[in-house]
Amino acid sequence: MGSSVTGRLAALSELVFGNEPRLRRMTQYWSATALLYILFLSLLGHCATLGLIDAGAMRALERYAETGVVLFFALVRFSPRLGLRPSTLAALQALFGISCNMWIYAIAGPLRGATLMGLMVVVVFCTFAMRPRQNLLLTFTGLVGMGGTMFWQHAHDPVRYPATVEGVTFLLMALATVAVAFLTGVMSTMRMRLKAQREELAAALETIRVLATVDELTSLANRRHMHAVLAAEERRDNTLGRPTCIALLDIDFFKQINDRHGHAAGDEVLRQFAAAARAELRTRDVLARWGGEEFLLMLPDTAPSDALAVLARLRARVARLKLPDVAFERALSFSGGLTTRAGHEPLATTVNRADKALYQAKSGGRDRVVEA
Repeated sequence: MGSSVTGRLAALSELVFGNEPRLRRMTQYWSATALLYILFLSLLGHCATLGLIDAGAMRALERYAETGVVLFFALVRFSPRLGLRPSTLAALQALFGISCNMWIYAIAGPLRGATLMGLMVVVVFCTFAMRPRQNLLLTFTGLVGMGGTMFWQHAHDPVRYPATVEGVTFLLMALATVAVAFLTGVMSTMRMRLKAQREELAAALETIRVLATVDELTSLANRRHMHAVLAAEERRDNTLGRPTCIALLDIDFFKQINDRHGHAAGDEVLRQFAAAARAELRTRDVLARWGGEEFLLMLPDTAPSDALAVLARLRARVARLKLPDVAFERALSFSGGLTTRAGHEPLATTVNRADKALYQAKSGGRDRVVEA
């Protein structure tokens, strides 16, 4: 019963907030903002019951704010489908907040001074979604809106909104808001720099990881990484007892290719061999460049007969390899030594047996696989 309720709550949460992490953060963020609107409107509503704010004007503001909160939740929730970027949503939400602040100032009467902090709250909230220049433009828009509201109120009710009071109030608000905008702009710039540094660090770490685990020429696992793969295979829980096959492969007469056709041709042979081998292997098989023209192949959960079949297909594919403008004296081939891990023996021992089998294949005339 408890798990059923939890599952339903999770499904409801996914329906309301979405399942993509960034979208969930945005919808939850706006939900928290909506709660702030509700609390603020509730406080103003209480002031209306005390006669400090006109009740009719307060009800109109409540309808406007409630409609905006619901509309913006829908825009945020379906922003991926609508193609709305976070910065666009933040700008629209900020304009909505500024309009609410202007409205509140117009109807708040003696409490209007407290509403001036609303503009600064809007500016701070937008710091995390907008660039510094966009934030400054938003600040200018808010100041124009609030200044226009003050001017309008003075023009229509100069007794309650005297010019001196409104002018000084506007200047204080402008100075405070511009200062906040400047500070948040500095913070936003620092945040973007830190984000860029994090991305550069992540890219550098990925480069280091690749250099530490991947052979640059063939894009196969390198010898260092293969040692780690073999160690992980030894730790793997093989409860079904399926065998692991190890093969050492060596391209035949590779030194002659380098000597007669140049190292560029030799490098291309290595690359093509690696590509041909990958085409014959499964996702869980691991092929590494063991050194020079030698490769180590690990085939987990593979019977020896299946491993021999894989190597036979690979030999046929390698024999068909051609290099543009290079005429080889003989078809490309490789020699191989294949072994099966005996029980729980260290894979280093298995590799040593494969190496001995490879030596037998090369001594026996090359272009063959010897199973030991």
